[in-house]
Amino acid sequence: MSDVDPSLDGPPWEEDVPERDENTDDMFGAPAAAPEPVAAPVVAPAPTPAKAEPVTDEPADDGAYKVLARKYRPRTFEDLIGQEAMVRTLTNAFATGRIAHAFMLTGVRGVGKTTTARLLARALNNETDVIDKPSLSLTAHGRHDASIMAGQHMDVMEMDAASHTGVNDIRDILESVRYAPVEARYKVYVLDEVHMLSTQAFNALLKTLEEPPPHAKFIFATTEIRKVPVTILSRCQRFDLRRVEPEILVEHLSRIADREGMKIEQEALALISRAAEGSVRDGLSLLDQALVQAESGATVQTATVRDMLGLADRTQTIALFESIMAGRTPEALETFRTLYGYGADPVQVTNDLLEHCHAASVAKMLGPNATRLPNDQAQKLTAMGAAISAGTLSRTWQMLLKALDEVRRAPNPADAVEMAIVRLAYAADLPGPEEALKAIQSGGTLPGGGAGGPRSGGGGGGGGASAMLAARPMAQPALPDPQTFEAVVALIGDKREITLQMDVERYVKPVSFKPGAIVYEPAAGSPVDLARRLASRLKEWTGRTWLIAANGQGGGETLIEVEKKARSARRAAVEADPFVVSIMQAFPGAEIKEIKLLAPAVEMPAIPEDDEAGEDD
Repeated sequence: MSDVDPSLDGPPWEEDVPERDENTDDMFGAPAAAPEPVAAPVVAPAPTPAKAEPVTDEPADDGAYKVLARKYRPRTFEDLIGQEAMVRTLTNAFATGRIAHAFMLTGVRGVGKTTTARLLARALNNETDVIDKPSLSLTAHGRHDASIMAGQHMDVMEMDAASHTGVNDIRDILESVRYAPVEARYKVYVLDEVHMLSTQAFNALLKTLEEPPPHAKFIFATTEIRKVPVTILSRCQRFDLRRVEPEILVEHLSRIADREGMKIEQEALALISRAAEGSVRDGLSLLDQALVQAESGATVQTATVRDMLGLADRTQTIALFESIMAGRTPEALETFRTLYGYGADPVQVTNDLLEHCHAASVAKMLGPNATRLPNDQAQKLTAMGAAISAGTLSRTWQMLLKALDEVRRAPNPADAVEMAIVRLAYAADLPGPEEALKAIQSGGTLPGGGAGGPRSGGGGGGGGASAMLAARPMAQPALPDPQTFEAVVALIGDKREITLQMDVERYVKPVSFKPGAIVYEPAAGSPVDLARRLASRLKEWTGRTWLIAANGQGGGETLIEVEKKARSARRAAVEADPFVVSIMQAFPGAEIKEIKLLAPAVEMPAIPEDDEAGEDD
C-alpha cells in the first residue's frame, strides 16, 4: 500500500507523466513512434508606431456621452484657469529644484484640487525622451502620465480620506513609504478630503511628514482647511486655490460651448457663472444642462437658462428692492408674487435682495464700477445707494440676513419672504438710534413709520400711555408744494423713487412749469408711461392733481445734459488755469482724471486770549 495520499497530489490521470520511454522499442516489437514535427515559431510583425493620443484620465471611449466636466478636465498646468499665483510659485520651485516634500491644496468645491494633485504627481515623475527630472512641462508622451491621470500607477497612491479615516489606513501608507518606488522617480501619496482623518491618524502622520524619505512626496487636498491640525499645516507647503472670477469663467464656458458647436447667449453664460459661485466644475455641469435646453443649431436663450436655474430677473428684483426701500409695501408684495408665479425660488430672491443691498452700499463708497453689474443695473443701484443712508443700508443688510435664515427654515418659504418684505418696508423709514434719541430729547415726534399705516395699540386696558396717546391729536405732516421743476426732482429724490428720478433727469426736456402743471418734450427713448407715473406720485405726495403733458415742443435741455455741460465748463476752467497749465507742462503725459468740488472752509471763531491764565478766581 502506498504511503502517498492521492487526494493530496491529485488524481493520477492529471499528472503530466509520459506513458513510455520514447527511447525504447515497443514491447511488442513495433518501432518507436516518429516524433511529431515541431512547428516553426511565428514571428509577430513589428508594430507600427501609433499616433499619440492626448493624455486622459478616463477609460477608453465606448460610445457613451462624456460630461463636459470630465471631458475638459485640465491636462496641463496651462489648462488651469484662475490659479496663476499657484502655477507661478510651482514653476519657480521646480526650476530651482526647491520642491517641497508635502503640499496642502485647499479651496471650495470644483476649483481643481484633485486635478492639481494629479498634475503635481505627473510633474514630480515627469519622464520623456527629453525630460528626466521633475518638470511642469507636461506633454502627452510622458512615460507615466496616462496611468497617473487614470489613478492606476503603482507608485502613485490616491486615497479618499473621507472613507479611510482611521489610523490603520495611515499605517498602511507609512509601511509602504519605507520602500523605494518600483518604476517612477517618487512615490506620491494623494489624500483627498484630508480634514476627515481622525486625530490618531493625523498623529501617525506627523513623524513621517517631518522627516520623510527622499523618494516620497505627499499631496493633501481639503475643502475645510480649519479642520486640519496646525501641526500638519506647518509641515506642508500650502496653496489656496481661488474661486474663479465670473469674467474668467464666462470666457472659459464660452470657449467650451464653441468647441461643442453650440450657441448660447452671453448673458446666459453670466447667469451660469453667477450660479457656479467660482466653481469651474459646477459651471461646466450647469453648461451641460443648459446646452440641451435648445434644439440642435438654435441659440440657448437667457430666459431659458434663467428658468432652468430658477432665478428671478435681476431687473425685477432691483425693482422689488427699490419698492421695499421706498416703503411701498403693496407694490413690493405684488412684485414678489409675480416673480414667484414665474417660478422664482424664494431663497434666491432673498439672496438677490442681499446682493442688491451690498451693491448699493459698495457703490455708495466706490462708484458703480465696483458692483460688477451691467451698466444700467449698476447705475440704478448707485443712485439708490446715494439716496439711502449708510445706516439704513446696514440695518437692511442685517434684517435680510435674518430673513434668509427664516426663508430656509419656514414650512412655506414664499410666506416667509412676504413677511420679510412687510418688515423691511415698515422699517425703511424708521429713524436710527441716534435720530430717535434726538427726537425724544427734543420732545418731537419720531419720523418714519413706513407705508403700513398707523399702528393700533394692543387689546385690553383703556387707560395708561396708550389711551393718552390716542386722546392726544396726532400732528399731520405738512404736504410738500414744489414751486420749481428742480424742486420736483428734489422731491422725487427725497421720496427715494430712484427709477422715476433717473427717468425724469434723463428724458424730460421742460417746456413750461407751474405748480400743478408740467409740459415737457420727451427725449429719445423715454418710457411711454413716464407722464402717468410722475402725475400719480406727485398727486400722492402733494395732495392735489398734477397735469403732466408729454406732447410739448421746443423743450430745453434735460437735467443730465445740463449737468454734463456744467462739468465740461468746470473742466475747461480748470484746464485753463495758469497753475494747472504749468503743472501739465512740467509733467509731460500727465492727465486730469477727475475734478472734485471741495466744501468751503468753515472759518472758526477766534479764541480770546486769557490774560488771567493761571490766576485763581
